[in-house]
Amino acid sequence: MLRFLFLRGLQALVTLWVLSVVTFLMGALAPGGPVEVILGQHANPEAARQLNREFGLDRPLPERYARWVAGLCRGDLGISFRDRQPVGPTILQRYPMTARLALMAAAYALVLGVPLGALAAWRPGTWLDRLATTLALAGVSVPAFVLLPLLVLIFSLRLRWFPVTYETQWWHLLLPAVALGTRPAALLARMTRASLLDTLGQDYVRTARAKGLSRSAAFFRHAGRNALVPVLTVLGTSVGYMLSGSFVVETLFGIPGIGEMSVAAIPARDYPVIQAVTLLGATVFLIVNLAVDLLYGFLDPRLRVATVAN
Repeated sequence: MLRFLFLRGLQALVTLWVLSVVTFLMGALAPGGPVEVILGQHANPEAARQLNREFGLDRPLPERYARWVAGLCRGDLGISFRDRQPVGPTILQRYPMTARLALMAAAYALVLGVPLGALAAWRPGTWLDRLATTLALAGVSVPAFVLLPLLVLIFSLRLRWFPVTYETQWWHLLLPAVALGTRPAALLARMTRASLLDTLGQDYVRTARAKGLSRSAAFFRHAGRNALVPVLTVLGTSVGYMLSGSFVVETLFGIPGIGEMSVAAIPARDYPVIQAVTLLGATVFLIVNLAVDLLYGFLDPRLRVATVAN
């Protein structure tokens, strides 16, 4: 297990290093820059040179990258070019809102998707199965940036149950959480159905049924736990994605999270913010996937043995 954790940690560090290089180069080599955005294209050359010196953009690329990595090792994410504020405290202030929205969306996806998929697998080939499959297909097909305006139109403008944009209460996040969690819920429903049907066809389940075990006991006690392994993979990927920042949903609903912060930083060429949010999202994604790998062992002892062996 310790060897497995060491190797995964080393893999995560290499991944983060490669991502940091790519992110830094994409910002440094992209046409335009923060000076042109702030001063305009016809700015005074002396003022542009002074601002470049202030931002450190007049130094060679290797030196700029080395300074940025050294700051990361000290916990310093840099200073925002746009508002001249430290990036680290700003992210710490905004990230709890993103995490709250992501966890609400994940809870909605889990509560809706897994029972819907299990219901379809319980009665395969019936109208119940076809209805669940149709709903799952619709959920996968409709993106969040289309679903959220529809929800706002119905529940905010027509019924007036929710505000049009985020205000202060936690329940104001329900509509964006539904919009963000609908596609993961549909994916969970489809994966749960497929995994349960595959597990129910295994030899050990058929043997248990032949020995007189009831269908419900075979479904929930034998097939259910083993079928959760691929479902957990989909859930972990979806949670990691949502915790990394729901850019479109936060922007559309005016939620002050890191997603909205990133969308505002891109046209302003605010490289420190873009780089910090990218690395934060990758780190959270890697941590969530590591947690999912460890949970595999609790669901399936065979995977636990394989993990320890590795």
